[in-house]
Amino acid sequence: MASELINKYREKAEIFHGEELCKKKSTELLDEMLLPNNLPPVDEMEELGLYREAHFFWLKLKKAQKYKFPNVGDTLYATEISGFIEPRLLKDLKGVSAKELFLTFTVIEIYIDDPSSGKINFKTSSGLSRKHPISCFELPKPEKK
Repeated sequence: MASELINKYREKAEIFHGEELCKKKSTELLDEMLLPNNLPPVDEMEELGLYREAHFFWLKLKKAQKYKFPNVGDTLYATEISGFIEPRLLKDLKGVSAKELFLTFTVIEIYIDDPSSGKINFKTSSGLSRKHPISCFELPKPEKK
């Protein structure tokens, strides 16, 4: 369960509160880890925690959410999302599911094997995986002046 891991790492973690700050910090973290900056594209974040030493992160949302990525499909986010983050890799994810036709799959890993391919991989708990263009999960970056 995500809550158990969050409680385990909470004491030594950097913790941010409030939707605006959490969105900013999550985008910065994804950029730092060479992952698409709109992953996950959730609203109403209440808390973001990061324990860098263990590479553990979590997000707490006000409510569960569904997001439809263009050309990809529906992704479902629980009120607590957690996992381990490293460059080009999210693993041991909790709280993320993908809907394909009438089936829902738990996403346990998101990774970029080869950045030059322009593809990101999503692996499910059932062993199935799917590749999508990285661009589907990117927000335009603001222009620097």
